[in-house]
Amino acid sequence: MAKRRISALILIAVAAVVGYFVYQTELVKMVPGETASSTPVASVSNYAFKLGLDLNGGTHLVYRADTSKVLESDINSAMTALRDVIERRVNMFGVSEPLVQVEEGGVLGSGREERLIVELPGVTDVKDAVAMIGQTPLLEFKLANEFPGLSEEELQQKTIDEVFSPTGLTGQYLKRATLTFDPNTGEPQVTIDFNSEGKKMFGDITRDNIGRVVAIFLDGVPISTPVIREVILEGTAQISGNFKIDEARTLVRNLNYGALPMPISLVSTETIGPSLGTAAVNAGLKAGLWSFVIIAIFLIVWYRLPGLLASIALLIYVILNLAIFKLIPVTLTAAGIAGFVLSLGMAVDANILIFERMKEELKMGRTLEDAMKEGFARAWLSIRDSNLSSIITATILYFFATTNIIKGFALVFGIGVLTSMFTAITASRTLLLAMRLKDSKLSRFLFTSGIR
Repeated sequence: MAKRRISALILIAVAAVVGYFVYQTELVKMVPGETASSTPVASVSNYAFKLGLDLNGGTHLVYRADTSKVLESDINSAMTALRDVIERRVNMFGVSEPLVQVEEGGVLGSGREERLIVELPGVTDVKDAVAMIGQTPLLEFKLANEFPGLSEEELQQKTIDEVFSPTGLTGQYLKRATLTFDPNTGEPQVTIDFNSEGKKMFGDITRDNIGRVVAIFLDGVPISTPVIREVILEGTAQISGNFKIDEARTLVRNLNYGALPMPISLVSTETIGPSLGTAAVNAGLKAGLWSFVIIAIFLIVWYRLPGLLASIALLIYVILNLAIFKLIPVTLTAAGIAGFVLSLGMAVDANILIFERMKEELKMGRTLEDAMKEGFARAWLSIRDSNLSSIITATILYFFATTNIIKGFALVFGIGVLTSMFTAITASRTLLLAMRLKDSKLSRFLFTSGIR
């Protein structure tokens, strides 16, 4: 019995330490500025809760991708590359927990439309948000439709699409860009290296089109129009366009941050202010607090002493969940908070199964200690099966969901179910077995349930 009580005390002590960690890491501290005379600035812990756009405020951008010049079979891979490029670009600005995802849309009868959804928590200035993405260049390689010899007048009378044809080689296949200098003239130029797929494509282009012009376009403007003199299989090309050294450096930087595989255009913007996010957080906290209080009152009134201990175990469950959200970390959204509140009910469900089984064992004439042991042992199979079905559902929702809202709900709910299995079997059992009561009418009253 002493060992059980020590285990119960250790469990409560650990929960208290973890609870202090959860509380302490949410405090905003003031730290000195860069200079002795500067005003102290607010500092937030690295383990503070990560809030999604709907809770933290921010900007929601929707872009339309121009896939008219991309083969239908390549659209999915091109959109994936576009998402990765924009994500790298946004991460460069230090935005906390940005969301960049691809979405297929379009109005009925208008055909397929590829969209890019960008959510930037904490960025409430739309101009700043658009600038983060709009500065990313579109790099394309195009072949001249005719061999060199076109006059200037002929070029001016034709459009770019009439003079040049796309090769399919874009910034999607760029590996890296570096600043180099022409060994003969000393002029700055940009050397680009392609990845393995781009290397093969560039080799095929140079092998099949010797003597033709392959123009390098940046954001629709030709910046270099070299003539293919030989086959280039190393996957390296030089961009020279009478650059100034600062211009070349800027181009290298932008290309390394990610050149878009296709043009994009902004179709809608939405800004969620910090006040709306704060209101959503407060509403979620209020819902969670009231849920806990009502559940605890029900447990104590209906199940008496086991209900009180189950309420303590439920508090441990809440603390562990919040700590897990901080350590993973999980980006909390309104849907995620709803999933967490729902998981509170799942956590109580396991305790109710145990208590009802204990009551049946007591009716069969078992002692209190035997009834507790048998109650946990016999209820475990039902708890395991019901929780496994919930975990399977949460897993399917997470991996097959098409929106981040559903993914957030599924993740938080799944974590909650897993934690509830631990607290119901470990925390509740440890606390109950630590209670040393004589087998009397009073103790049996405390361990039964209902109004009788």
